[in-house]
Amino acid sequence: MDAQGRGRADDVDPADQWVLNPRTGEYELRLSPSAPESPVPGPRTEGPRATGRRTTAPGREVPPQRRRPEPEAPAPGRRGRRPEKKKSRGKRVLLWTGGSMAFVVLVAGVGGYVYLKHLEGNVSTTDVGTAGSSSFKKDEAFNILIIGTDKRTGEGNEGYGDKGSAGHADTNILLHVAEDRSNATALSIPRDLIVDIPDCETTQEDGTKKVIPGTSGVRFNQSLGDFGRDAGCTMRTVAETTGIKPDHFMMADFNAVKTLTTAVDGVDVCVEHAVDDPKSHLKLPAGESKVEGEQALAFVRTRHAFGNEGDLDRIKVQQQFLGSLMRKMASGDTLTSPTKLVKLAEAATKALTVDSAIGKVGTLKDIALELKKVPTKNITFTTVPVIDNPAEKVKATVVVNEAKGPQVFDMIKNDISFTEVEQQKKKEKAAVAARLKGEKSEPGEVRVRVMNGGAPAGSAQQELAYLQTQAGVSKSENAGNAPADIAKTTLEYAPDQADQARALAEILGLTGAAMKPGESVTNSQGLPTMTLTLGKDFKGAGVKLDGSVKKPDLDTESTADQKLCAS
Repeated sequence: MDAQGRGRADDVDPADQWVLNPRTGEYELRLSPSAPESPVPGPRTEGPRATGRRTTAPGREVPPQRRRPEPEAPAPGRRGRRPEKKKSRGKRVLLWTGGSMAFVVLVAGVGGYVYLKHLEGNVSTTDVGTAGSSSFKKDEAFNILIIGTDKRTGEGNEGYGDKGSAGHADTNILLHVAEDRSNATALSIPRDLIVDIPDCETTQEDGTKKVIPGTSGVRFNQSLGDFGRDAGCTMRTVAETTGIKPDHFMMADFNAVKTLTTAVDGVDVCVEHAVDDPKSHLKLPAGESKVEGEQALAFVRTRHAFGNEGDLDRIKVQQQFLGSLMRKMASGDTLTSPTKLVKLAEAATKALTVDSAIGKVGTLKDIALELKKVPTKNITFTTVPVIDNPAEKVKATVVVNEAKGPQVFDMIKNDISFTEVEQQKKKEKAAVAARLKGEKSEPGEVRVRVMNGGAPAGSAQQELAYLQTQAGVSKSENAGNAPADIAKTTLEYAPDQADQARALAEILGLTGAAMKPGESVTNSQGLPTMTLTLGKDFKGAGVKLDGSVKKPDLDTESTADQKLCAS
């Protein structure tokens, strides 16, 4: 790839550096004692064989046995690693990909610090300025825009993309990961979606800044490549179109599909009918097959083998492919194979371009560790709801479906899952049973003060007016702004106020999880009162707060654990 910021470490064979630690049950990358300062360690020399001990190192079927230091002595090259429980599988690589070309492998403790720094040298970075977040925060929801470009690089890619393309945003997925990591949503954005591209500031090769003027009514894919637009321009276009600001981006081209599918020994796919596409050279029998390398690229790039031969049907096929790829990555065969993990780490990082804020090895590892917490059954693949462009006689582009699109965008912005998360349901049922059942006070007996903890300005007064004039909660008052913003609305009450809390919960549609048993405070008359704090989920005075959102009927929706056949 041609993106700026690529560093290079010396070539290294990681297989020569991996040793099994008998105390932790994990493979660890260790430096040779003779070269502790080398940025990428060289091969370890073989020591005498240790009777009765065998280890398997990455890149080898049966590694040589090595002499070990005394258990109490720190191994050469180890940088601050702490022993972990033997059952831990900390060295995992989680693969997330953005469609036909953008496959992203993030390293989660693959080996020692030195090898991770070597991988960091493989990654290209782009300064996107204020288009994204300045850092990655592990305790918040986050959005990553995954971009696959149509740029031709490498051998064998002449049949794909546009000749001489600067690299347009050909395949795009906005990946939203929930704050509690219970679920994620992968929202595909069609390349032929008509959008307005805003002005965007880009960083030139010499470090200077240049503002590229925006344009209206053009295809989404033009947000990258045209007039020197970088991934930051694509991120700004996503925010302009959906109202969802991407925090970071990850980008790759055609070669990523080939190298990464080869690294995992192929990905299982399924087609309802036999495929013989002369344009993409894809040939598959009906039923299940395994694809890798050139064949995998043909599978996700073909537009003429499925559906109505359009881009929207190709997106469906890509989403099915990604689900299969995630299942392959989560399988024991991959996670327990040091050889595959190293191949994946090398292939992915060499194919990857990211924003500067996440270009460091520690940040990439943090993201990987957060991503692997999400169960595949709760990863939803869907597409921006669209309709044919009414301005065209010959239909070639699409526009956002205004009847469905805004609701999809709002669900993502408000961190609402597209799947029913089993763990959340169990917690909520228990909370509801314990807090909502029982006697309820009359509305006129409820004493509550209302605070704004992240809702739009004026929300506390609006909700107060609703309570007093329409809900009959006359003993209520405005307590101003809360000390800190919160995501979800809460009601705090003392144990002897439970009947009042249940009454207010019924009026406002509060869930059991929103009710927080605690302490009462004193209102302006010196009487004990509950505290209702409006969070960022507040939708307006009188609007129920139970989170019972009915999502729109979507033409394209699946989850990563489903095995589907392309048609």
